[in-house]
Amino acid sequence: MKIYCGLLLLLTMLATPSFSSRRGGLGDEHFFRGKLFYHHHNSLGSTLETQASPIGDPEKVQTLWYNQKLDHFTPSDTKTWRQRYYVNDQFYKPGGPIFLMIGGEGEATDIWMSNGAWITYAKELNALCFQLEHRFYGKSHPTPDLSLESLRYLSSQQALADLASFTKAMKDTYNLTSNKWVAFGGSYPGNLAAWYRLKYPHLVDVAVSTSAPLLAQLNFKDYLGVVRDYIKVTNSQCNEQIQEAVERTQGLLGRRTGWWMISKNFKLCDDLDGSNQMDVASLFETLAGNFEGIVQYNVDNRGFEGSNTANITIKTLCDIMVANDAKSSAFERFVKVNDLMLNAYGKNCTDFKYTKSVKDMQQTKWDSDAASGERQWTYQTCNEFGFFQSSDLIDQPFGNLFSLNYSVRLCKDVYGEIYDQKFLENAIEWSNAYYGARDIKVSRVIFVNGSIDPWHKLGITSQNQTSSENVVIFINGTAHCANMYPDAPSDIPALKAGRQEILHQLTEWLTN
Repeated sequence: MKIYCGLLLLLTMLATPSFSSRRGGLGDEHFFRGKLFYHHHNSLGSTLETQASPIGDPEKVQTLWYNQKLDHFTPSDTKTWRQRYYVNDQFYKPGGPIFLMIGGEGEATDIWMSNGAWITYAKELNALCFQLEHRFYGKSHPTPDLSLESLRYLSSQQALADLASFTKAMKDTYNLTSNKWVAFGGSYPGNLAAWYRLKYPHLVDVAVSTSAPLLAQLNFKDYLGVVRDYIKVTNSQCNEQIQEAVERTQGLLGRRTGWWMISKNFKLCDDLDGSNQMDVASLFETLAGNFEGIVQYNVDNRGFEGSNTANITIKTLCDIMVANDAKSSAFERFVKVNDLMLNAYGKNCTDFKYTKSVKDMQQTKWDSDAASGERQWTYQTCNEFGFFQSSDLIDQPFGNLFSLNYSVRLCKDVYGEIYDQKFLENAIEWSNAYYGARDIKVSRVIFVNGSIDPWHKLGITSQNQTSSENVVIFINGTAHCANMYPDAPSDIPALKAGRQEILHQLTEWLTN
């Protein structure tokens, strides 16, 4: 489920169980099914040299707590919990708009309260800025643990009701009686931003919905199609070399000596049993994830928040795969890519064991590794969205060993037998019916997507897909949530123009 934007992401995304190079564990950063999760957030002091100073003053940011209802849909349930939020009033002038950054499937961070494109807009438009952390992520713990009994309070509907309750409370607390509200979100929070405007139009006047996969889908096999296409644009020989390497790796599964070679070359944390289909699926999903994560976040300026992979691009990986080195094979270069990603994620070995993954994901304590977001986000995908990036697309170079069945099995093994494919299909159908998918009937939403981002396949990318009361911005050459990150000297003209178009549209809607 590859999805996360960093601020969420605000998502993003996404990203597993017995955590490998894409599955976190010991390092600060890991990519899990479309999301980047951070166990610890680095300070702004560790930014890239090319990153400009924060737009706002980090010292002006307040960290506060809101007493939130546990269950918004059961009036007799009066339980409450403390939800974390941030405030920056540095640029606010009376009568200015209220900006609300929606948290998502990862820990919220105060870095985004003094940086990012939305802070540029806040400075220009004299906005008061809030960021509300999503229930069950970061430090916002509604329940004592992450048991299934507790996770029943984790849903997008409860999250939207949190936003509504918070908005009403802030209006009273800050005497914001006539100010206009703008919701911001990227990836899954991009969905929430649009859905907040849909379900609570009396509380939010405008939404900026970035990289939002509005269409819930069980088998998101087109994800690999976008990865394949961008790899081809980057280097016409790269897909061919990846496919040759994958086929060689698959060929080694046929004998025990091959299992040993795979274990040794890819630095597996455990010996590989090539007859174990779930372990094999997990391994090949991880090896594909080395490329997926880099494509999804390609050249997006994540370095300002301490991302270890910000300087690695798909060109970096393809330069390895097509190196003019007659002494190395495609397989050996594929191994070099994995070595690079292990180093970037701070890992000593590639963890792939399916049973270990399931065991980790079943942990219910808040201090477990999976509590950084993997258990919670996977629960949401199994209950609401799907978004499973399988290898079922025929014309792609990563093989066919991590099918939809692998993701469905993971839902069942982690959360219970009820989570079979029929359950998932019904849950996804309900979500699309409840929100409208890409046929969402809403107004004054700015839908932003990038052509490199695989998630644009599930979003609104052209004006003819939505009402003229909305604005669609599709930026060629940018990745997941790229428009939300701070300006960088390396930004392409289309990205700069996209940010300016967002500011222009906000100005128009907020002044009329």
